[in-house]
Amino acid sequence: MKDWLEPTGDVIAAIGQTEFPRRLSQALRGIAPFDYTVIFGYRGASRPLDLFDDFPMGKRRIFVEDYQEGPYLLDPFYLASTQPVSGGFYRMRDLAPDRFYQGEYFRNYYIQTGLAEEAGYFVDLPGGAVVVISLMRAQKAFSVKEIRDFRQYWPVISAACRQHWSDIEPSQAKATEAAPESRMQDSVEQAFMNFGEGTLTPRERAVAEYTLKGHSADAVGRILGISPGTVRIHRRNIYAKLRIRSQGELFSRFIETLASEGEGA
Repeated sequence: MKDWLEPTGDVIAAIGQTEFPRRLSQALRGIAPFDYTVIFGYRGASRPLDLFDDFPMGKRRIFVEDYQEGPYLLDPFYLASTQPVSGGFYRMRDLAPDRFYQGEYFRNYYIQTGLAEEAGYFVDLPGGAVVVISLMRAQKAFSVKEIRDFRQYWPVISAACRQHWSDIEPSQAKATEAAPESRMQDSVEQAFMNFGEGTLTPRERAVAEYTLKGHSADAVGRILGISPGTVRIHRRNIYAKLRIRSQGELFSRFIETLASEGEGA
């Protein structure tokens, strides 16, 4: 714990200054080593704000630029930020749906990151924005002790981030929303409602949404109050109507829809 005192002092001294995120990342690396840090600001379904990252140029395209183009809408961290999740430190596996690691978001996008572990702090800000500080490891997962230590640091993270990013809602999030390339949807629900509009029924769009998010047929059935067999029938109808043959093609079609709507905004 004593080893955390000096870095914590540096974090507090940097509040309100441009070096604050980097000082924060350095302090967290003093608790346990990890490879990359990325801090996203989320507000509704708007394009995530990249508040800080330390990716090398070759990695930044996958982790930030590609992510901001639409895959973020299927990210368990982003989806958690749209729900009443208590502030704190979470592992990706704690928030992901039951078939996340077999789902198309993981197989078509997330696997490209090459990560062995991702965990992050969720900080609620005044006005509805959420800041997520993601800590990423390429080689091995965090140990139980490391997770416990990160969670013990939560009071510092919460207080410092809420003070440093207290104006993210009026000054940064709204400015970003005004940019043409970021006006994708008003809400996550609207994004999925628009997918397959005029082709899929509302129930089929709901099945497609939860399938894309990584839920199994059993889980989708529980959410929608229908049997797993009915879910599978809906999936077959979705594939037939969209003229596709797999969940991979469904994922690609969803991303293409988002890209075309972004260009038309």
